[in-house]
Formats: sequence, C-alpha cells, structure tokens
Amino acid sequence: MTAEQTQRSERLSPLAQTAADTPMGTLLRRFWQPVAVSRQLVAGKALPLKFFGEELTLYRGVSGQPYLIAGRCAHRRTLLHTGWVEGEEIRCIYHGWCYDGSGQCTARPAEDDHGVPPVKIASYPVREYAGMVFAWFDASPAPDFDLPRKDAFERPGGLVFAKPERWPCNWLQMVENSLDAVHVSFVHQAGRLGTFGGTVTGAIPELRYQETDAGIRQIATRSKTNVRISDWTFPNNNHISQPGMMKDDPWIDVGVWMVPHDDLSTTRFTVWAVPSSGAESDQRFTDYCRDHADYNAADHHDALFAGIYPDDLLMDITSAQDYVAQLGQGAIADRATEYLGKSDAGIVFLRRLFMRELDAIRAGRPTKTWQRLAQAAELPIQVA
Repeated sequence: MTAEQTQRSERLSPLAQTAADTPMGTLLRRFWQPVAVSRQLVAGKALPLKFFGEELTLYRGVSGQPYLIAGRCAHRRTLLHTGWVEGEEIRCIYHGWCYDGSGQCTARPAEDDHGVPPVKIASYPVREYAGMVFAWFDASPAPDFDLPRKDAFERPGGLVFAKPERWPCNWLQMVENSLDAVHVSFVHQAGRLGTFGGTVTGAIPELRYQETDAGIRQIATRSKTNVRISDWTFPNNNHISQPGMMKDDPWIDVGVWMVPHDDLSTTRFTVWAVPSSGAESDQRFTDYCRDHADYNAADHHDALFAGIYPDDLLMDITSAQDYVAQLGQGAIADRATEYLGKSDAGIVFLRRLFMRELDAIRAGRPTKTWQRLAQAAELPIQVA
C-alpha cells in the first residue's frame, strides 16, 4: 500500500468502526435505531439480540409492552432470553434471578434478600413504530421519537410491512449504496428486471446533493419525466418511492435502515408502505408481503454469486441485486484502493458529513442537531 493509500485508509476506516468506544459507535448510539420487527416479538417471549457489539435481551411483557435490557444475567452471566417472561419481568433460567424492564433485579430466590436486591443491569428505552421496535442506546436521556418518522408511514388506513435481512458485511457500504444513485442504472438491471429497475431504466442520471435539517436530499435526473429524489435521514436511513407490483397499483414508500451488529454483520430493516387503494389491491399487497416475509438474500449467497436470481419482480429481486453488489465489495470495502469518479458525488458528500460529525465528537464539540423536516419530502412518482 502506498503512503497515500495508507493515509486514506486511516482517514476513512473510523467510518466503518461501530463499537461503543469508537467515534462512529458513539455517533450512531445518539439516534433511535430499529432492533427488531414487531411481529417477531410475541407477548411473553424474549429474543437475543446483538447491536454495536453489545449482547441484548428484547422481550415483550404479557401486556404487550416491549423491553430491552442487557443480554446476560448479572449472577453467573448466562443468557437471559433462555429464561421465562413472567408478567412484565424476565426470570433467568440458571438460578431464577428476575429483572424488570428497567434492568432492576427484583428477586434472587436463593439469596434471602430483604427488599429490592442491590443489582441492576443495563436497559434501553424502546419505541414501536412502522412495524419495528426502535431503541435508544446512548447514556443521555432519549429524545422525542421524531426524526425517524415519515408521513408516508402514518397514512390513515395505509398498509405498512417491515422485514429484516441480516447480511455478513459492514454497515457503511450498505449505507453508501443509498447515496449512489448511479448504481440503480446497473445493479437493478441484473439477473431479472424488476419493477424498480424497469421503471428507473438504465439511463445515467445527473446528480445533485443538498444537506437538509434531517440529512441529505439526493436528486437523480435521467430525463424531464424521470427524476428520482431520495430523502436520506441521518445517520443510516433512506426513504424512496418506487412502483408497485402492477401498473395501476399505488407507488410504495420504502424506508431502509442499516444497523450494525458488529463491524462484520449488519441488519437491513426495510419498511414498505402503501396507501389503501381498494380491497383487491390491498389484499394483493398483504398476501405478497406475507409470502415474501422470510426472504433474506444472504441465505442464497452461493446461488446469487452464480448468477441465479429469485423469480420475483419486487422485494426479493431488489434485495438480491443490492446484496450481490455490496457483498461483492467484501466484508469491509477496501476504501484505500478505490478509484472514485464524478458518479460518486453522493459517496463523497456522505463521507464528508460523517467526518465532520466525528471530528466534533473527537474534539468534544456538539454535533449537528438533526431534526425531522418541517414539510415531508416530495418524492416524484411520474417517470418515463
């Protein structure tokens, strides 16, 4: 590696590192992050999770309220999700220690406690939204749940479907893909032409990027009638609009969050939202989502890299195409040896924002106060 490449690598590598003691890990923890899909968390059950390198236990009390606490019992460090949910608390399988949703140990059956035991494990505020469970990981008080919200996900009578896909690669290359409008002209033409790639077409766009109160506005113009706008929200969420399953179906608002488990594994949480447009169309969307709920491109890695794509025109094919492009970069993209051009204007714009925020964290200065747009972004749907 040349001296220039080494310097470039040292400058960019912190963007990919997300452990709690890293600047990027610190930054990401200062935002509400999705950690699970609501329908997968049954009342009275618990799930093991790992985000930002930290083991966690997510459980839903019998009331339906979700709780997120540390992954292991303070006693002998066994995994808490293997125990039992009792009311709004969870009991460890090993020696019966019990914890409430604040992480407070409420009972140690074999310790003859008088009063509340002097033991507490970590807990995190949670909020359910758009079919997902979000969590606040920073030690500071959780802010209002506002920045992640989109009007498109809150339409009265609208249909909303969320799904997770865990991919074995770094979060940053997944996020960078959202600010790469040119990739649509190639990646989403591969294997099988879905409704998304077919509508956007393979034309090369002219690019514009603007920083907003919430993140980045990406404008990709392929023609006067083919203008795509992405409403990207800091630090890891993209919101776009894409065509539905059939010509006359309403367009779908798609929100995508990339949340790291660690530096080599990331979950892509996707929300699909459509306005109600009649019983037949609504049922078709509902049935399709149910039938494709479990597709994860990572489960088809070998087939995809052999050029075998799913027989699908919407969710599965779009995911598969993105997977091949992003996993083709390796588990962590080698940014020291990449060769950027003008088509990478969005990548450069994004990295500069991240570097600016990380520089503030290193210097002990406040980062930007990102806030929800005063008016919802208009995402054009009329394309050639």
